[in-house]
Amino acid sequence: METPKIPAPRDEGEKRILAELMSIRDQLQLRKLDRTTYVRTQDVMVLYEKTIEQVRQLNAARTGKKSEENQGNGLSRAPDKVAPSWVRLCFQLLSLFFMTIGRNNEAPAAYSLTSTIKRLLDHLDEANLFSAKDLASIEHTLERLSAIVNNTKTKEPAPFLETLLSSRIDRCRETLDALKLRLKEYHDTIIPTHERLVSILRQMAAINTKPKFKPEDINKLRAQLKDIESQMVDGHFVGPEGKPLAGSEQVIALLERCQTYSEIVLEKRGQFPEQWKFVYDTLTGIRNELDKLSLTQAWSLRETDLYDYQRQLDKIDENRVDGNWVDAKGQPADLYVQRTLLYLIRRSYGYIYHLMISSEPVSEALLPIYNQLQTLKRCLIEVQNSGGVSSVRELYPYSMKLNSIDNLRVDGKFMVSGDIPEGQGSVSELLSQCYDLNYELRVAAEEMAEQEKPGSKDENE
Repeated sequence: METPKIPAPRDEGEKRILAELMSIRDQLQLRKLDRTTYVRTQDVMVLYEKTIEQVRQLNAARTGKKSEENQGNGLSRAPDKVAPSWVRLCFQLLSLFFMTIGRNNEAPAAYSLTSTIKRLLDHLDEANLFSAKDLASIEHTLERLSAIVNNTKTKEPAPFLETLLSSRIDRCRETLDALKLRLKEYHDTIIPTHERLVSILRQMAAINTKPKFKPEDINKLRAQLKDIESQMVDGHFVGPEGKPLAGSEQVIALLERCQTYSEIVLEKRGQFPEQWKFVYDTLTGIRNELDKLSLTQAWSLRETDLYDYQRQLDKIDENRVDGNWVDAKGQPADLYVQRTLLYLIRRSYGYIYHLMISSEPVSEALLPIYNQLQTLKRCLIEVQNSGGVSSVRELYPYSMKLNSIDNLRVDGKFMVSGDIPEGQGSVSELLSQCYDLNYELRVAAEEMAEQEKPGSKDENE
């Protein structure tokens, strides 16, 4: 992992603080790489408290100073701007560690997620390609994060972290509101067409970045574009009264954008310029790995794994000059390269966002048990939906599994290596739900067996 390039502090006190933060960052990195043991809550909290203490000291050292870096307002006002990169990297890692130990509903866990949301919103704004569904998910997440931050009981010495997170959430909401305002320009009748075009353009971008390019896949989408174009009247999308609908011009521009892009993609046929091949291969590699993680998340993801992907994506994204990439000769990337790389970056951040919001508030130490119960619950629901069981005997495998998991508890707690990991309530609740489903199926099977007995009440009548 690259060391961030930051000016060395001139103040001796800040040099000492920076050295401490570097040491904390290194310890977090080493702990992240260790897959031999589960991440323990107490280990994370020790490093978190050390980070908070160093930032408190940095705040105190900068209070009253007036310099280009500080402007006299300390770290608490705008940590993202005035804090050294080591502070931000420590918070980024600690945030993912909080998710790993199952403390998703605490303020520190929100730090990394707010960073990802800000990137996503900026890219949606830049690409001008989004739908109401994209914004709805982000809005819901921001509301949840805001509630977490507001409900967090402020404890010294970390009030600045809540201030920072609130500021980040507010900035995200500003961008979100601006994007929502654009969608309000569209008439309700034309929104489905707009969403369909957004989906088509994204599908073409995905096809363009597949290992094997198939022109027929693009041609199928071009046929859909022609179908949409055929719905126009005199060059406009019109309503029942025959007048152009609000948003017609924007949708027409998006249609033309899709048509132009499809022509470029068919011309390139999956071939990427050599000078951009390294960046392209790096981004497709990240996208593909994140795609695999999204399919196996419950069993294979440790949230701290996302840190390396974030750092790589951030570096590539920040290497742009005036919104575009520049090659070794100083030449900017052409439109095809720029759009392809931007798509890959946006898609990767999208995967990271999905993986974060899907993270369960359960420590990785309890995840094997939690995942087994999730699978067991799905099986029981499927059995219930398909008509139940014909005899109680068919429920024996489920009952035995539930009892085996229940027997792992010590004094009502699931213990792992002598520790009581986070997420006890979530696991216990899931176990209880499985017991309830199993009981309902057993009662239904017993009632059915009773009705089928010779000489039962129904037969005697």
